[in-house]
Amino acid sequence: MSSVLRSNVPKSNVKCFKTMDFKEIKTKTEAELHRLLADYRDKLREVRFKDASRQLKDVREIREIKKTIAKVLTTINKAKENSKNKNKK
Repeated sequence: MSSVLRSNVPKSNVKCFKTMDFKEIKTKTEAELHRLLADYRDKLREVRFKDASRQLKDVREIREIKKTIAKVLTTINKAKENSKNKNKK
């Protein structure tokens, strides 16, 4: 019965929650970046709960997720800055 319930749950776009390169992140649209950011923040919350309950084996995963979140935020902010500069000209 649990397999039936799990099949109805939509899967996130993030296959592996390891760090992504800037090359991969730059190719995404703004909507995809926001979706990716939400997915990584959810995963970070899950990993932190696992760490608090001592169920997490790879503590380094927290660091990698935080780095990817920072890269996504940087890309979003650069895009906003570029659009602002284009509007001024």
